Amino acid sequence: MFSRQALTFATRSARALARPHPQPRFQPRLPVPRAAFSTSRYLKAEVEDDPEMNNNYINPPRIKRSHRDPYADWDDKQEMRNFGEPVHEDNDVLGTFSLHDYTFMSTGRGLVLWAAFISAVFGLYTAVSWNYPGKPSAPVEYEGGLLEELGGPGAVRAHQAGDPVDPAKYRDT
Repeated sequence: MFSRQALTFATRSARALARPHPQPRFQPRLPVPRAAFSTSRYLKAEVEDDPEMNNNYINPPRIKRSHRDPYADWDDKQEMRNFGEPVHEDNDVLGTFSLHDYTFMSTGRGLVLWAAFISAVFGLYTAVSWNYPGKPSAPVEYEGGLLEELGGPGAVRAHQAGDPVDPAKYRDT
């Protein structure tokens, strides 16, 4: 009895949690101008460039170290930076040991190469299927159907003279 009541209570509470809250079907547009405090939630926050945000730290441009010239005369050859040059606050993302951008091939060129590969495979398949020899136009006949050689009575024997030929199995080459 108690388990039935507990199960009923659990299913009712689960239904109540899963029930979606009623949403208004439309937003009425009123021609009446609204007060400034009631429209503040519709305003988008603007990003302000605040130099005091980093305690007035000079933030250099966001350029990855891997895009810099590796043959230039850098003081630090590995990090490709000079002595006294300010470090960007996202140096862990922009440094030499961060992941490199894949700029070797564009998406269009990659798709063209994939299409060329697929068409080459299907072209080779088509050329082989056109030139591949089919079955002979008549089956080879064996004397006695090779009954003894294939295992004696009860074995599946080979084609022998006088056996019916299924023309659907053979085609002219």
